[in-house]
Amino acid sequence: MTKKDGKVSGKKDSQLVLRLDKAERDAFVDLCKQMDTSAAREIRRFIRGFLKENGEG
Repeated sequence: MTKKDGKVSGKKDSQLVLRLDKAERDAFVDLCKQMDTSAAREIRRFIRGFLKENGEG
């Protein structure tokens, strides 16, 4: 995401809504907390890695 001046903007402007099994979601969020990270951060990291590995990023 870039601004007019060419700098990368840190502001997120889109959402992805997922339907998950509650137990899986809770286990994922709990594990992220134990690892001192957030679920959103880990999902973004997965998406970026997936795009990079598959030639889209």
